[in-house]
Amino acid sequence: MKLLLVEDNAELARWLSRALQEDLFEVDCAGDAEQALWHLQAARYDLVLLDLKLPGPDGRTVLRRLRREREGIPVLVLTASDALDMKVECLDLGADDYVVKPFEVRELVARVRALIRRSANNSQSRLQCANLSYDIQECRFSVDGQLLELTPREHRVLEMLLMQHGQVVPKARLISGVFPMGAEAGENAIETYVHRLRRKLAAASIRIVTLRGFGYILKDAADAS
Repeated sequence: MKLLLVEDNAELARWLSRALQEDLFEVDCAGDAEQALWHLQAARYDLVLLDLKLPGPDGRTVLRRLRREREGIPVLVLTASDALDMKVECLDLGADDYVVKPFEVRELVARVRALIRRSANNSQSRLQCANLSYDIQECRFSVDGQLLELTPREHRVLEMLLMQHGQVVPKARLISGVFPMGAEAGENAIETYVHRLRRKLAAASIRIVTLRGFGYILKDAADAS
């Protein structure tokens, strides 16, 4: 799952990015509202972590713009203010949750996962395609109950395919979802990860089908023909 962290404190942003990456999230960072809006136009994110106190236009400006243009993406506000009026204002502007600094990373990660489940219209905590299963809360794939060992980028590719199984996922979307903004990555990199996934999924009753010129589609093997 890919997150955008909007935080002007560079040290805090680095620390929080590392902590989230350890939980298998891909994280892009923005230090102000302008960078945040550029990232949001350039890539697809599963959730935005938004600090309110930013240089120039503040986080509320980003939140208003986001709600006008990309209604569905969850926003988790991070702020040092625990004032009730501020919390009510952010929720009224469209924030999905609100965490006061300092916070425990475990709680933050749990809130992030809960919001992503909710935004995906999931009261469920598990996604399934044939005998491939994904536990959203634990961030784990399994085949017939056996844990599937994946690298972080293999994990992200499979996650994106499973989230839209039965539908075509374009290569460009996979690239933006797997690699941080600014990273040099081409179609061959995605092909490499798909090739590795096919080997690791040999015992699964699913197939990753290539649609030349379009992208990839994850299907039940019974329907893959």
